[in-house]
Amino acid sequence: MSILQVGLAAELQAYADRYGPVTVGLAGSGQMGTDMVVQLTLMPGVRLGALSELNIAGAESALRMAGSEFARASSAVDVDRAIEGGRVALTEDYKALCASGRIDVVIDATGNPNVGTLIALEAFRNGKHVVMLNVEADITIGRFLREEAAKAGVVYTGAAGDEPAATVEIIGFAQSLGFDIVCAGKGKNNPLRFDATPDAYEEEARRRNMNARMLVEFVDGSKTMIEMVAVANATGLEPDVPGMHGPAATRDELASVLCTNEDGGVLSGPGKVDYSIGKGVAPGVFCVVKPRHDRVLERMSDLKMGPGPNYTIFRPYHLTSLEVPLSAVRAVVKGAPDLIPADRPVAECVTLAKRDLNPGDTLGKIGEYDYRGFAMTWEGARNEGALPLGLAEGARVIQPIRAGEKLTYANCAPDDSLVITQIRRRLDQADGRFATQAA
Repeated sequence: MSILQVGLAAELQAYADRYGPVTVGLAGSGQMGTDMVVQLTLMPGVRLGALSELNIAGAESALRMAGSEFARASSAVDVDRAIEGGRVALTEDYKALCASGRIDVVIDATGNPNVGTLIALEAFRNGKHVVMLNVEADITIGRFLREEAAKAGVVYTGAAGDEPAATVEIIGFAQSLGFDIVCAGKGKNNPLRFDATPDAYEEEARRRNMNARMLVEFVDGSKTMIEMVAVANATGLEPDVPGMHGPAATRDELASVLCTNEDGGVLSGPGKVDYSIGKGVAPGVFCVVKPRHDRVLERMSDLKMGPGPNYTIFRPYHLTSLEVPLSAVRAVVKGAPDLIPADRPVAECVTLAKRDLNPGDTLGKIGEYDYRGFAMTWEGARNEGALPLGLAEGARVIQPIRAGEKLTYANCAPDDSLVITQIRRRLDQADGRFATQAA
């Protein structure tokens, strides 16, 4: 007995029958990238055409794990030739990947905001859709990248399976039913330690086949702040307080805790983003809603959604990298994004010092020793001249900064040689925010 393909699977099969498989170019083969190298071999109607990675040994290991035949490539012609021969092109040059005529869509999984920006812009120049798993880049200049994609006639989208897109998915579901959105967010996946540094997590990272720095980006809360800012800027929901509340609300308690003060909760009003460290929420995402009619309240309670007057719409999983290719499929087959930033941001992920920083210090990467992310409203961050997290790497400290204090344009100078810094400055100037910094 054969099972019929339905939904997106059926649409993808129809597309592949007519045009051939959706061909993906992937940048980055770290933990998430390796997952996608494997996953793309398992999905009908999709194939990995090229992999761009500076760590060639790691990339080769990922391709062998997937059972993929591959060939080294140094130009777009080489990439095309490998794909035409049924192999995956392996290259150190993302420009060759983006310029390939055989690539339909590019997924950025580098995790580096500036590198992700460069890859996206190169993909647009070559008429390629872009799936940005690199949320750090999206929260910094996502609205610019969306505009550049529109100019090129292609799709720019956040990645399915990551918490921001999964959260927005259920927000859209709730809105389509006419519910008022009280709060939306995620469960915190790892124990929360704001002062975490890689030294303490090397063993766990090895055990989980992760980079210790990337693990710490999750543990110290940076990733949660980044992801909730991405949700905010795609929906208009805002952080209620700087850093958000982050209560220890269990799954059953979400609707009675992440609701308004008027209803007995912690929020000053509806329309917020937040997260929970309570039991049973992670790895899920949620949307707390409030129906507008007594009859609907009665039915929601009857359907065991809780006692009301607020209810939690809950997705108990997000499949991270395994779902990301679906965004590539929807971009190519349907011309549709899963997550895009709005014209005007409402939230910002700013930067807090993890340790005392001194003039002359050059800052390392997110998830290392110097700083962590911190979610605020966009207006609040603007008024304080706070430095966006996506500009912190490589920035130079110009005034003493105490542990726990915000990095600002007054005490820290971002690296002007980075394209992402240059683009963000133009965005800020267009918004009337003229950042000044010491020479």
